[in-house]
Amino acid sequence: MKDGRARTKDKRAERIAEFIAPLRVEPGAKVHLSKDFDPTTKSGLKNKRQGRELLAEGVALLADHQRRLAAEGTHGVLLCLQALDAGGKDGTIRHVMSGVNPQGVHVAGFKVPSHDELSHDYLWRYSCALPRRGEIGIFNRSHYEEVLVVRVHPELLDRQRLPGRRQSGKALWRRRYREINEWERYLTDNGFRLVKLFLNLSKEEQRVRFLKRIDVPERNWKFSAADARERARWDDYQEAFEDMLSATSTRWAPWYVVPADRKWYARICAAAVLAHTLMDIDPRYPVISDETRHELELEKRQLEKEAPAGAAADPYKAGRRAR
Repeated sequence: MKDGRARTKDKRAERIAEFIAPLRVEPGAKVHLSKDFDPTTKSGLKNKRQGRELLAEGVALLADHQRRLAAEGTHGVLLCLQALDAGGKDGTIRHVMSGVNPQGVHVAGFKVPSHDELSHDYLWRYSCALPRRGEIGIFNRSHYEEVLVVRVHPELLDRQRLPGRRQSGKALWRRRYREINEWERYLTDNGFRLVKLFLNLSKEEQRVRFLKRIDVPERNWKFSAADARERARWDDYQEAFEDMLSATSTRWAPWYVVPADRKWYARICAAAVLAHTLMDIDPRYPVISDETRHELELEKRQLEKEAPAGAAADPYKAGRRAR
C-alpha cells in the first residue's frame, strides 16, 4: 500500500492534470482561437487572493522539483513562451520562477538576429541557448518566431539567405513546422522536455495595457511605435498563431493556450503546466553506493569527535529528536 505522502502526491498530480487539461491543444486538432480559447476565463477561481495562494503553492512545488532535477542531472526542461506584445511573458517568468534557485534557471530572449546568427540555419541560435541537463531553460520568445513574425513579415526571409529562389508561402511554413517538430522530438528523445505556452491575450486587453504603458511614466520605456504597427497586423498574427498551434502541438511537445487577460491567472496556469511536467519526470536525488556510505560514516565519526565541550556531537540529529 502507498503511504500518506505518496497518496498526497498522486492526488496533487491528478488535480494539476485536471486543471491544465482544458488548456492543452490536442495533437492534430485545428485551432480557432476565438472559438476554442477564452482569454478572459479564470476557470472558477473566486478572486485574485485565491490565485495568489495557489501560485505560492505552485512555486513551492516547482522549487522542490527543481532541486531534484538539478541533483539528478539527467533531464533538462525548456519552457517556451510565446505571446503578442504586452502578453505578460516577463511577469510570468518573474513570478513563476520566484522561488527556484537562479543557478538552475537560464533565460534567453531572442531579438533581431545578428549577422553571425544569420550565417547559420534558422534553428542554430536557439540550439546554442538550450539548457543543460539538470537545468530549466526559458525562451522568452522562441524558435517559433521563425513561423510567426517571419510569416507576418516575409521580407525578413531575404536576410536568411535561403538557397536558390526565395522560398515563401504555405509550403515553406509546412516544412518549418515539420522541421521544428522533428527537432523537438530529437530533444525529447535525449531527455529534454519542452513546455510550450501561448499567452492568449485579447485585443481589448492589449489596448488597455498599451495605454497604461503610455500613461505611466515609469512604463514609457516598454512601449514603442513598432508595438502599434504590429498591433495593426492583429488578424495576421492570430492566423499565424492558429496554424502554429495546430501544426506543432505534438504528443511529445504539446502546446498549452493560457488565458492571459488576468495576469494572476495566467501565472497560475504557467506554474501548473511546468509543475505537471516536472512531476511527470519525477526526478530523484541520487542514491549513493554502499562504499560511499561507509566513507561518509567514517567522516561523520571524525566530525563528531571534534565537537567542543558541551556541544552536541551531531546538532542536526539532536535537533530532529527534539522536534
